[in-house]
Amino acid sequence: MASIRKDITTSATPESVWDAIRDIGALHTRLVPGFVVDTRLEPGARVVTFGNGMVVREPIVTVDDEGRRLVWGAEGGPMTHYNGAVQVHAEGTGSRVVWTADFLPHEASAVIGPMIDEGLAAMKKALGGCA
Repeated sequence: MASIRKDITTSATPESVWDAIRDIGALHTRLVPGFVVDTRLEPGARVVTFGNGMVVREPIVTVDDEGRRLVWGAEGGPMTHYNGAVQVHAEGTGSRVVWTADFLPHEASAVIGPMIDEGLAAMKKALGGCA
């Protein structure tokens, strides 16, 4: 199983960053606009349309307000297994956001790594307005 862990820092407070992350139906408007162009909620999941046209159903596993951690899966993409987690940590007067993805097949890292980079860049840009 491949695993990717990447992070960004922002001047936004952990509370404001977590508020945007936990708003699971607003990826396309609050958290990663452009990277995600539409998010539709279903019971226990969200259906995400990415800017590249890929549509993935993401079952929500955990929304941990105390730990500021969101965990989700993915169905309908190119992988046989995907588990993603985003967690917010205080860092100085701002925040560090850590995105971890575990997935199969291992070869998908050539696609998933750049997608995570693009998502984090969109997140950093969007969160700049949260500070």
